[in-house]
Amino acid sequence: MKRHVVITGIGIKCSVGNRADEFWKNICAAKHGIRQIDTFDTTSSEVKVAAINSDFKPEEYLDRKTLRRTDRFCQFAIAAAEDALEDAGNLKDCYDPFRVGVIVSSGIGGFGTIEKEYSKYLEKGGKRISVFFVPMMISNMAAGMISIRSGFQGANMDIVTACASSANALGEAFHKIRDGYLDACITGGSEAAITDFAINGFNNMTALSRSDDPDRASIPFDKERDGFVMSEGAAVLVLEELEAAKKRGAHIYAEVVGYGATGDAYHVTSPAPDGIGAIKSMEFAIADAGITPAEVDYLNAHGTSTGPNDRVETLAAKAVFGERAKSLPISSTKSMTGHMLGAAGAAESAVCALALKDGVIPPTANYRTPDEECDLDYVTEGARKQPIRYALSNSLGFGGHNATICFKKYED
Repeated sequence: MKRHVVITGIGIKCSVGNRADEFWKNICAAKHGIRQIDTFDTTSSEVKVAAINSDFKPEEYLDRKTLRRTDRFCQFAIAAAEDALEDAGNLKDCYDPFRVGVIVSSGIGGFGTIEKEYSKYLEKGGKRISVFFVPMMISNMAAGMISIRSGFQGANMDIVTACASSANALGEAFHKIRDGYLDACITGGSEAAITDFAINGFNNMTALSRSDDPDRASIPFDKERDGFVMSEGAAVLVLEELEAAKKRGAHIYAEVVGYGATGDAYHVTSPAPDGIGAIKSMEFAIADAGITPAEVDYLNAHGTSTGPNDRVETLAAKAVFGERAKSLPISSTKSMTGHMLGAAGAAESAVCALALKDGVIPPTANYRTPDEECDLDYVTEGARKQPIRYALSNSLGFGGHNATICFKKYED
């Protein structure tokens, strides 16, 4: 018998907020976290803005020794996980530690550490590379460190599928709990790739917006969109089996009810033009939830603000929802957070959980110019107060990775 899975804790660290309540308040107010890059010299760069989390204070969570031995992406993940666990309440006394997993992803890992240590290698030779270089750089270390600090010893892994990483992490955690392999799981993603090297690498493949106006840089579905805005941070959620969560008196945000994952088998960076991977991912998640497309009340789109993604995702929504696609509320919260890469899916899962809980559909911010190829309801007039029973969240990654999570409003 399949078990019910619920979200009982949320921790988030991003440019829009470093607490779940602050994050949600700013999302509903269409307040973005994009600003001019001042963490490195952009004089010779075409990219001038990013969603930098300048208010994050890792020293509030980590001692000085741990700070020196962890990359920024890992610091984000640890802090978000500790907030999520605090929000969820005491798990340690309620579960066998081998029945609580940690599935936390990063699409890139310690990019800042790689850049720093390679520069040191070029300038001073191999002997000067830090002995902590490898554990600081590898992307599984966020999951490893969370496990070490929390003491939970269940399935521990990092699923790397580019921008779909944390959506896949959450989906796999959901299935493991639903099917009885775990009772609870700390899951999500983290990323910290706003560096000179990374920005120029993404820019050279024409993925990033070159707008120098923070209000017009991340503009999903807008005809003037020209690429995504790099963002950093982490989002971590605590998932639990429903009856155990109720027994310990946990606060419940929403239920996770479906998960779909596919591959485009098409191109290393571009989505399949017919949207078949995204279509099937949504269809599989809806079927896994045991509902029909007609029951979905909101779609949180991947919505990167790139030409191909927004066009293809619009096509995919039309294929899945038919005529109803025209009236289905769809929004991209990347218009406010920027693109958190491997952490995006988890952040947007938190958005869906909070949207279901409060009955509020978040907006697509800063939309101005309609695009005839993107002609659906993108909630561009501001947050919309509206009851929601089922919500979908899409995450689509380089390499053709597609993941969709279906959420349900919790009804006791």
